[in-house]
Amino acid sequence: MPQEWPDPLTSAIAIIGSGPAGLITAHTLLQDGFSQVQILTRDSTVGGVWAADRVYPGLQINNVHGEYRFSALKMPPAEGGRLTGHDLRAYMEAFSQRFQHIIRFNTEVVHIRRDETTSLWYISLQDKITSTLEVLVFDRVVLCTGGCSTPNIPQPLSVAAATQAGFQGPVIHSMNFASQIDRILESTTNIKVLTVIVGGGRSAQDMAAYLANQGRKVKVVFEMADAILASPSPLPAFVRKSRLLSIFFGYSILRSRLERFLHTTRLGAIITGSFWSTLSAASLASLSVPNDSPLRNIRSLFWTTSTNDEGVPNPNRFHALVNAGKIELVSPARVRGFTPGGKCLTLSDGHMVDADVVLLATGHASSWTGLFDENTANELGINRHPPGSASSAKSYTEWDNYRSLANPPKSRPDSVKWAATIYNGIVPAKNITRRDFAINGASFTANVGYSCEVQAHWISSYFLGDQMSIPKTPEEAYERAERDAAWVRKRHPDALLRWPQYTDHLLEEMGLSSMRSGGNWLTWPFKIIDVKEIANLSEERRQSRIGAEPKP
Repeated sequence: MPQEWPDPLTSAIAIIGSGPAGLITAHTLLQDGFSQVQILTRDSTVGGVWAADRVYPGLQINNVHGEYRFSALKMPPAEGGRLTGHDLRAYMEAFSQRFQHIIRFNTEVVHIRRDETTSLWYISLQDKITSTLEVLVFDRVVLCTGGCSTPNIPQPLSVAAATQAGFQGPVIHSMNFASQIDRILESTTNIKVLTVIVGGGRSAQDMAAYLANQGRKVKVVFEMADAILASPSPLPAFVRKSRLLSIFFGYSILRSRLERFLHTTRLGAIITGSFWSTLSAASLASLSVPNDSPLRNIRSLFWTTSTNDEGVPNPNRFHALVNAGKIELVSPARVRGFTPGGKCLTLSDGHMVDADVVLLATGHASSWTGLFDENTANELGINRHPPGSASSAKSYTEWDNYRSLANPPKSRPDSVKWAATIYNGIVPAKNITRRDFAINGASFTANVGYSCEVQAHWISSYFLGDQMSIPKTPEEAYERAERDAAWVRKRHPDALLRWPQYTDHLLEEMGLSSMRSGGNWLTWPFKIIDVKEIANLSEERRQSRIGAEPKP
């Protein structure tokens, strides 16, 4: 007999964040019968990083059409197959229309506390318009604040540091570029006014391209830019939307003979290395990047998680504008801060760069810091810790036979590395048996819509108390989370990345079939991954829950 669990209708659930992860989590929970669901967001519109006040002209994402789509709503065609920030803003707003009534906008989550006596969650809120404070009570919480909601601003480049140095111009983080764009344009109408952008990632490049196309004088300073993926014509779907790239990328579990060949044999490692080297060289060639250009000062496609998928070259995009002399580059260089007198930025090599406006594309900090009270953070086990500390000191040798991982690039020092014991990137290991807290959207992925939707179903099954192949004790969850963190440090020391194999794992833990794209031993790597594959997950999970076979 299936195990009986409490009626989901009695459970009040708070979803914090209205980006893609928050929206699909709400949709899935409602679909499964959780009627008391509320989304709390500090934004005035849905979309998270794609909210209306964050999207600016020229903002282009790294995903092709379909990779931000959910199974319940088709995505309108995008010009050239490439999605813009405005495309995603419109799609997220359309998707949320069916449950707009459960979204509470302009609401800042100030503090989260779990009462250990009652097991209830107390969330302190502040209305951003009226400054009114209140506390709401929930049974469960899903954290969907992602990794792009809190700007990371180095103190030497902060507004306070600029003011102290006497710098008179605007200092603006990329997160606020859209809301400050009129101010920036007004400040740079004089052709002699120089805007310096700090950073070499996607945001830096998009801002630089937009300003250059507006006739502004732009200089970009960076140590190393993101890796580049580009081609003279759109990559065929059987390459760009299949498992092919992820298979060549490698994963902690090698499920197929092909993957084991590519990553554990000498010949396979040579083929893997040649594949990525050829793809990188072809991308640079398609963008006509000269051999002596700072644009070649980029990360490795194979080792990094920071890749700009440029698609087909465009004369109004960053690389073409650099080649045309409309954007100046200073690289490799790190900006140390403002010079006394506030006229220049000083670089790590001792040189200085004139600056009238400074835009910071310096990334984002954790959105969790300071959100939970100390006791709740400790009880959850959500805090980060240095790798190798205390019980995380176990050495993992199971990937030593991965010949494809030989000769890695220089790793970051241990002092700036971190580990988090979050099982599957969804549940803090210490909290695994309580089934009252989860995270969606903290694991970066190449296919956001598919991954977040599968995670949402996993979370719903977890809250419902479904039979799942997950750890039964915090100790077991901790060990498996530490193993995953060790893999990430070995494979990608800078970020958490989940490829299609990650969603396969989640599906299998729910007792569902994985690798749904079809094909045989020869063709499966080339089969297109489509979010339609998971359109019936709720019904499949329901049938599994009552012990029946899923309907065809």
